[in-house]
Amino acid sequence: MKPIRSSEITPEHLYLSRRKFMALAGVAAGAAALTACTGLPVPAQTASTESVGGFTEYPYGDLPQALAYEQPFASSDVDELGASLNTYDEITNHNNYYEFTTNKAQVNPLSQGFEPYPWTLEVTGLVNNPKTFGIEDLINGFDQEERIYRLRCVEAWSMVIPWVGFSLASLLKEVDPKSEAKYVRFESILRPEQMPGQKSRFINWPYVEGLSVDEAMHPLTLMSTGMYGKLLVNPNGAPLRLVVPWKYGFKSIKGIVKIELTDTMPVSTWMDQAPNEYGFLANVNPQVNHPRWSQASERRIGGGLGNRMETIMFNGYGEEVASLYDGVDLRANF
Repeated sequence: MKPIRSSEITPEHLYLSRRKFMALAGVAAGAAALTACTGLPVPAQTASTESVGGFTEYPYGDLPQALAYEQPFASSDVDELGASLNTYDEITNHNNYYEFTTNKAQVNPLSQGFEPYPWTLEVTGLVNNPKTFGIEDLINGFDQEERIYRLRCVEAWSMVIPWVGFSLASLLKEVDPKSEAKYVRFESILRPEQMPGQKSRFINWPYVEGLSVDEAMHPLTLMSTGMYGKLLVNPNGAPLRLVVPWKYGFKSIKGIVKIELTDTMPVSTWMDQAPNEYGFLANVNPQVNHPRWSQASERRIGGGLGNRMETIMFNGYGEEVASLYDGVDLRANF
């Protein structure tokens, strides 16, 4: 029997999350048949024909069930550690998205004029089968599943978010990386006419991030197309973003239009802006402080100013990802 590689094993907390999500989706579907008799409200099973996510219509037909709810929907109200999910309003109204503004509270209103459709993603570089995907290919062509992840910002605040999306590994397998590919470079959209923050010069646009191939192929690494059972909305990176839950939030690049596999480590935006403060790995590490503040604790958004908690190494995902860094000095390589 061929041995199962660790990269093919679904972590238990993901398996349980997916199973519960599908079970609850089945319950909702069954309840829908009873609604005419009981009058009970249930999540919609098809996409809204009006505004999806409050911003724009999805023009590519029916959505997968995991993205077809008119009202925000998650399979659970806690993560696997028992932490409560942040509300949909909290998640959509507290964001760092400098392409629009440096003011977190203004990202939502300033992003409403952004048009996420049509959208294409180019995957190129050291691959045997380069491809360009439409957003409809990514949403309808890859199994969409729920992943309840903690998000830890480098600014020492955090959230718990029920993302919907698909494994980045499944996308990369479609393009067949070459053996010499060691890194994955991600690039965001450049559209200053709709993204007013890009008219400033304090960042070298477009936004760039990177992972090692091993990090990119890890089963926790997610390409997100939605959250709370709905399509991603503009302040959260619509229509496509990366989510790497054991790293600080700035690694989870939004509005991705290009992925390039390379043999050279990418220089990410924050490495370029402040190399003394930001390294390539950017793993959540309470033992390594930011030069200007401690990383030992964090403030959970929605819990009030006094709701501080200790930060966990790798954001609590160490059991799954620590082996990626065997032999790496995580203090020197931050």
